[in-house]
Amino acid sequence: MNRAPRAAAMGVLLLSPIALTACSAGQVAQTATQDRDKIGAQGSVGDLALRAFELPYPTGGVYPSGGDARLLGAIANPTPTDDTLVSIEGEDFEGVEVVDPSAAETVADGAASGSVDLTVPAADNLFLGNGDGPSVTLVGLAEEIGVGQYVDVTFTFEEAGEITLPIPVGYATRDLPRGEPFDFHGDEEGGENSGREESAEGGEGSEGGSEGGSGGEEQSGG
Repeated sequence: MNRAPRAAAMGVLLLSPIALTACSAGQVAQTATQDRDKIGAQGSVGDLALRAFELPYPTGGVYPSGGDARLLGAIANPTPTDDTLVSIEGEDFEGVEVVDPSAAETVADGAASGSVDLTVPAADNLFLGNGDGPSVTLVGLAEEIGVGQYVDVTFTFEEAGEITLPIPVGYATRDLPRGEPFDFHGDEEGGENSGREESAEGGEGSEGGSEGGSGGEEQSGG
């Protein structure tokens, strides 16, 4: 083989691992530093943007049928004029309950209406269930729901219009207690120990039998 082609081939072999390593390192680093910035349901209606809507993780992991669930999320209004959230409705719950610190009153609605009166300020955000913003609770859930499931919620705004979002049940934000780990070798060890004990007992019986047999032989000999 000619020296020039041989040298070129060796160069390719030596450089290939370096190129692959650099490419892999870039992908791993990028993946490791990426944060998921889209949590919960989101959507846009008119000029308004609804972001990070969810129902917080429930005690025990499940919201019971007929129970209530707090609504979390934010509504961004980039326009120079206020808008108003006038209703929150859905077939998966009976009504809504709103506690607005700024209004210092509670508004509860039944199945016939989900009327609310919440201002979405101009060039600002309306936070529901977070910070000092109003608290909105979905009352009377139609069915039991847990993590991975959702309820359809329709938001109607005075200016922007109407939008329906599938609001998911959120995941736990803290470590949950875990039960005792299952011992996969417990039965096997028990079986082995039991077998050993049975063998030991059988062995003792055999020895006793042998001794009895010996005694019989001695008596016969007498």
